[in-house]
Amino acid sequence: MSSRGCSKVACGEAAVATLTYVYADSMAVLGPLSARPEPHSYDLCERHSERLSAPQGWQVVRYSALGEVG
Repeated sequence: MSSRGCSKVACGEAAVATLTYVYADSMAVLGPLSARPEPHSYDLCERHSERLSAPQGWQVVRYSALGEVG
């Protein structure tokens, strides 16, 4: 798998996580980097994935890969 960059403007770091929004449930879902780029998701570097916040009233769900501690 080739390295993908962070989706944030002006960020040159490598992506480590993928963010997807579930609008019907007012939910932002952050998980391990997807196997391939998806058109309706955002790849984020470690710094931006750790600083992720959602709009008021939304829930952030964070999934980690098996064996990952944190």
